[in-house]
This record gives sequence, structure tokens and C-alpha cells, in this order.
Amino acid sequence: MIRKYRYGEPFETEAVTMEIGEEQGVPAYGEIDRADGFSFSYRMEPEDIVYGLGEANRGLNKRGFCYVSDCTDIPDHTEDQQSLYGAHNFIVISGRQCFGLFFDYPARMVFDIGYTDMERLTVSCERAELDLYVIEGKNAYDIVKQFRRLIGRSYIPPRFAFGFGQSRWGYKTMEDFRRVAEGYRKNGLPIDMLYMDIDYMQDYKDFTVQEENFPDFPAFVQEMREQGIRLIPIIDAGVKVEAGYSVYEEGVRQGYFCKREDGSDFVAAVWPGDTHFPDVLNREARQWFGDQYRFLTEQGIEGFWNDMNEPAIFYSSEGMEELKTVLRGYMEDTKEIPLWDLGAMVEGRANNPEDYKRFYHRVDGKRIRHDQVHNLYGYYMTRAADEAFRRIDPDRRFLLFSRSSYIGMHRYGGIWTGDNRSWWSHLLLNLKMLPSLNMCGFLYVGADLGGFGSDATRDLVLRWLALGVFTPLMRNHAALGTREQEAYQFGDTGDFRSILETRYRLLPYLYSEYMKAALQDDLYFKPLAFVYPEDGFAAGVEDQLMLGDEIMIAPVYMQNAGGRYVYLPEDMLFVRFQKDGRLSQELLTRGHHYVEVALNEVPLFIRKGRCIPLVKAARCVEELDTEHMECIGFPGASYTLYEDDGLHRDYENPKNYRSLTIQ
Repeated sequence: MIRKYRYGEPFETEAVTMEIGEEQGVPAYGEIDRADGFSFSYRMEPEDIVYGLGEANRGLNKRGFCYVSDCTDIPDHTEDQQSLYGAHNFIVISGRQCFGLFFDYPARMVFDIGYTDMERLTVSCERAELDLYVIEGKNAYDIVKQFRRLIGRSYIPPRFAFGFGQSRWGYKTMEDFRRVAEGYRKNGLPIDMLYMDIDYMQDYKDFTVQEENFPDFPAFVQEMREQGIRLIPIIDAGVKVEAGYSVYEEGVRQGYFCKREDGSDFVAAVWPGDTHFPDVLNREARQWFGDQYRFLTEQGIEGFWNDMNEPAIFYSSEGMEELKTVLRGYMEDTKEIPLWDLGAMVEGRANNPEDYKRFYHRVDGKRIRHDQVHNLYGYYMTRAADEAFRRIDPDRRFLLFSRSSYIGMHRYGGIWTGDNRSWWSHLLLNLKMLPSLNMCGFLYVGADLGGFGSDATRDLVLRWLALGVFTPLMRNHAALGTREQEAYQFGDTGDFRSILETRYRLLPYLYSEYMKAALQDDLYFKPLAFVYPEDGFAAGVEDQLMLGDEIMIAPVYMQNAGGRYVYLPEDMLFVRFQKDGRLSQELLTRGHHYVEVALNEVPLFIRKGRCIPLVKAARCVEELDTEHMECIGFPGASYTLYEDDGLHRDYENPKNYRSLTIQ
């Protein structure tokens, strides 16, 4: 059962698609305080588990920390970070009482989950202008599925988007991309996508291509396609301020950029220098910006990743003037500025909360200050693109994912988890974040495998790829200036080939389970406790996940580890995908086990009485032979495969399902 409580006159985020009538009175759970803004408070029992918050730091159980929903460009995902790129205000309290809460509030919101007081959950925000949805159910899993129906169907990408992709900030020319493609193809390493970071653009201008480096871009796109590779360019939120640049000039002429209070276009510095932000919350501006993607789709591009859309701000002109005033004060007083103070002052210009109060949106004739709807920007930028794709080619699916997001964006695109580091702790963080993202509707998700910042090591990349085998978005991405971490950069490529081929062998199953989750408003990744609610051990396991209805994954995430401990809630078949296509299978009984997993192996566990389909690996998704499958698992088990053409939107066709049985 879902109840809706409205406070004040909230901004309509369109996160919810189901009509829910408003309740009178107060929620049955917790206490509401509106004396100073808004606050919800609930006294937790010692056994309560708190799930949710999507893209948030730390563990699967959110107890014991303070999280802030405030979309933030933050590259150092250390344990003390309270905000990341997304704002996903959904939580489930699972214990003696079981209920879910969705706070539909698009500005900064604080979730103090046993941080100030270990026994108290407090959710607070500055203004009492929000919708609160209270969801009751028989258990946490039931509540999550109700929430998934409340917010609408998750984005469905084309099938090629489940292939492996390689990215690096620093690929600049056709020769750079050709070299990477050749590195994969000549070593027999499967790949479907090469990602184009900001250097493909002319002077970092959206919807341009660097003409000197790409003199015939459509021909180059076709050249890559003939190798089974799609190019996926980045689009940033800021539009460069430059006379003669058509996107800038048209946006200014039509009034499609965010404004200062005095009505002038707000200016912020990002990669191109001075930029304007398209007012994507404005319907007309959103349609205009979305239509700009046509410049690249008409040249053969079939997918995009939206970045810098918190929106990230290096500095504003107002912020720099404030800094200059402070520095002049020091000079007039003839005081030396301590080096650490100077560094903090300069660093504080980036993503300064005061800048988000300096510009405005125009929504349905009303002017709204950005900080009051800050968390919606990445959502609506991605919505702009998806809506445009439906105008460009209504029946075709495009690949689309974003860095910043809010619940509701899950209907328009996926997300990647941003600028992580080549740290073992971030491999574990990636694993723990996956079911939480699914709970908030984001099914097409993944992290920068191998880590974006810092220098990767061979063993870390292999272990991270072994987790990435199972994530819908499987992309290796690294930053400029870091060690090159393509799969052919570490000597013998056989181990990398083994892991990447495992992805392609499993792809029909992974795609099938993704589609079932999307079409049934379900989860692709689940905590063990959702599947085994009566198992006390399962509730405490955070480093093993259920994937679909057939398998459990338990990646190795520690340096120098030759294996790991696992807990099996039931008898399972332990399968290791080994080098050269070999399979190791061993029946393990319910309970605790230590399993050995070599660096070139991918482990998974098949549930009792279940089976999964496999195909032979191929160099790209399009070349997989899905007519000749084998099944592995328990004798006599059957599996219902979902398989469509992977490109169009004919999701409901019963011909998309067929049954497979293991002999």
C-alpha cells in the first residue's frame, strides 16, 4: 500500500508516474516537524536494516552514517564523502516494522541514519515543500517492487550496450581510436564500443567535432562499425560562450539558457572556458537542447554519455570577483596569505553552493532559483536527449547514460558512478552500490572498471573486470595522465581474453534477466536477504549479490587474494569460467565455504534446481550465435529466455520468450 502526504506547494519533479491520492493527517510511522523547514524522525530498533539511497557511499545497510542528497562533482570517493553525483531519496526500513519512504524533494536533503544518535533516523531539508510517499509491504523486497511500479519502467538500452566498451580521457585523433581498436581486435579481445571523451570536440564545444583530427567523421563512424565497434561520444552540460558558435548564438537568441536574477545569461567556467547552462527544466529549451543531438545521430552515432551535469562549475565570474576582493583585502593589510588558506580559497570556487543560488530556471512561466531544484539538472538533461531520440527515430533504442541523476531519470537513461579511483576499496564500493541503485530504478548501471583516477595494476583490472562481467554497463575508463589500462597493456592478454569472453558467453542470460527486471519493475541485482528473508546470515551479507532468479555472484575484491569466503543460503553449483573457455563445476552445500578463484577466472553460483544459457564468445554482440545455446546447471532444470531484436521497442511481443531445458 502506498500513501502520499503533501507538504506546502512542492515542485513537480515528475519522478512519480502513478496517480496516488493525497492522504490527510500524518504518517503512521515516525514524527514530522515543520517548525523550521521539514524533518522526519523515526526511532530505529537495534535489528533494523536501512536500504536504499541509490548512489551513496559505504555499505548496503545505510545505518551509522549521514548522507546528503546534493548532486556533487566530487572525484575523491573516500568514506567521509556524504554526497556523490546522484540524489536518490528512497529508503526502506526493514525490521520489526517494515516500510519505505520516498521524499520527492529536488534540493539538498540530509539523511542522518544513526549518525548523530545511533538509534534515530532523521531526514531533514530546508523547506517544507515536498511530497512524502509511505509504502507498506510484507517485506523489504515487496516494498521495493511497489516503489518500482510507482516511478515507472526503467530505461531499456539497445542490446549492443551490453557489450564491453573501452574509454580513456586522452583519445584525441582517429589514429588514437584505430590503435585501441587494433589492440583489441588483433589480440582476440571482444569489444563493442569505444567512448569519446571531451577531446573529440572542437574546443570542447558540444555538438561539434574537431575537424583537423576527424576530417570525415561519418566515414570514420562507418569504418568503426565495419569492425563491429560503435563510437559513443560525451556531451557536457555547459555550452561555450563564443561568437559564431551556432548552438551558443541560437540559445542566447531564444532565451534558452539559465538566467541571473537581473535577466542576463548566467556564466560559469567549465572545460570550454565561459559557458552557459541550457535551461533543461524549461520545456521549450529542453526540446531545443535535445534536438542538438541530431548533429551526431545524423553522422551515424547511436549512443551518448552525458557528463558534468550536476551541473559542475569550475568557478563563476561572481565567485572570482569575491575571491579577488578577499585577496585585495590581504594585500591592503600587508598580510601574507598562508599557503593552505590560499589553496582552500581557490579550491572553494569550484562547485560553490553560493553559485547555485546565482541563476534561475523558467518553468511554466515561473522563475525558480537553481538551488531549489538543483538535483534535477542531470535528470532533465538526460530526459532532453531521450525525448529527442524518440522524435528522431521513435522505434529505435539509443544508448544513453549520465553522471548526475535523480529518481525519474531512470526512465530515460542509465548512470555510471563517476570518477572513482584505481583502489581496491572502490571495487568493493562498486559491488555494494549495485542493488541500491536498482532499488531506485536504475538498472543500466556500471562503474569505471579498473578505476578512473590513479594508476591501475594488472590484478586490480582483472578482478574489477570479473565483477564488470555482470554489470549491464561494462566499461573500462581511465583519466588522462594515469597508467594506460586497456586489456592489452599488461603483457599476456590471455587472462583478459578469458574474462571478456565470459561476458559474451553469458550475455544472452544477462540481457534476458535485465529485460525481465525492466519489464516487470523488478531488480536485476538483489541483496541476499531479499531472496532469503528468513535466513539470518543472509541479512548480514553485503559482498555477495543475487542476479536475476538463477545465480549469485561473489567477486574477489582483495589484493593478493587467491579466493574468498562465501555464504550459501542453499545448495548451489559453484561454476568457474576458466582460461580458454574451460568450465569448472562443483556442487557445494548450504553454509560457509572458502572458494579458490584464480586471477583469470570468473566465479558464479547457480541456485539449486536452476540453469542458465551460454553461447560461444564472439568479437561483438552482433556476431553472437544465439540459435545454438547450451545450458549449465542442475539436470532437468529449465530457463525462460527473453530475446528480442535488441534494437527496437517491441518489448511485449510473446515471441520474445522461449524455453530452454538442460538435459
